Amino acid sequence: MDPGTLYKALADTTRLRMLMLLVMEGELCVCELTHALEEIQPKISRHLALLRESGMVLDRRQGQWIYYRLNPDLPRWVQEVLSTTAEGVTMQPPFDRDLRALAEMPDRPEKACCN
Repeated sequence: MDPGTLYKALADTTRLRMLMLLVMEGELCVCELTHALEEIQPKISRHLALLRESGMVLDRRQGQWIYYRLNPDLPRWVQEVLSTTAEGVTMQPPFDRDLRALAEMPDRPEKACCN
């Protein structure tokens, strides 16, 4: 991965927040991301498409829902940048609010909201 691609992705607050949630939570459904970030689905999907095209995230479809996760084949240095960033921002706004909103989300996918 080109460093410019990584830092371009991280330069946008919405994409950074999504990536941090994926680092901390693993795989997330689009509905979880829209809830946690309090953004509309088209905006979230547009940013996810950019991250997918850059090779940073992978998606999978389950029924009508699409789940996203970090690409496990990202170079080690990219994984380290993302994990170090996540460790550093976990307790800072807006990242702490995103995690709290996600934790408080009623009917998360594992509880069948998105099935």
